[in-house]
Amino acid sequence: MALNKGITRILEEAGGIARFTGRFFREWFRPRYEFSEFLRQCYLIGYTSLPLVGITAFIMGLVLTIQSRPTLAEFGAESWLPAMVGVSIVREIGPVITALICAGKIGSSIGAELGSMKVTEQIDAMEVSGTNPFKYLAVTRILATTLMVPLLVVLADAIAFYGSYLGVNIKGVTSMHLFYNQVFVKLTYSDVIPSISKSFFFGFAIGVIGCYKGFYTSKGTEGVGVSANSAVVVSSLLIFIIDLLAVQITDLLGLT
Repeated sequence: MALNKGITRILEEAGGIARFTGRFFREWFRPRYEFSEFLRQCYLIGYTSLPLVGITAFIMGLVLTIQSRPTLAEFGAESWLPAMVGVSIVREIGPVITALICAGKIGSSIGAELGSMKVTEQIDAMEVSGTNPFKYLAVTRILATTLMVPLLVVLADAIAFYGSYLGVNIKGVTSMHLFYNQVFVKLTYSDVIPSISKSFFFGFAIGVIGCYKGFYTSKGTEGVGVSANSAVVVSSLLIFIIDLLAVQITDLLGLT
């Protein structure tokens, strides 16, 4: 009985998210377009998240380089260190880690903000005043996350490369020109394009889940915390599912 209830709840949740996504695509193309709110959300979602993403990316590149050096040294392949770290960051580590950070920071923020507006009836007041709350609140945030997360991924990759460069020079001397030459010689379009493409889906999933949880918050202020927490959990799970599907698709297309 408990298992059946759990499965039913999951299916209901999936159906609700699907309807919410369909409503987003319907509202997206209809005027009025909230450009000023969209730009404000791009600033809040992208610019304010950059310090956290940058620090994490720098540490990620530095630690990955330091941890990988001993293994490569055993096989006399230390010269492959920049290329191996660069490909690893671009193809998988950079996009996934950045998306998870955004899920924790942005997804919870959106869920809590819209959830508090829901329980205090601010969303209902917007409908009464003639404003379309879904378009003003949800569409702008979903579009902003869809655009900003790939940009954050690109910046995180660049910062991680610099962290890796410093890691390479801890026990040796490698010029910056030589390091970046070794990195970019091994990178191909089949590494970069799938990575950037799935980042758009990561951002879209974070925005949709955060807005969905916020719009359907209940049980007063207690529900705000639940919405923020569940937004992080569900969006993080979706990131891994999207990443798995992206890997399978690129493998089928021969891009691996």
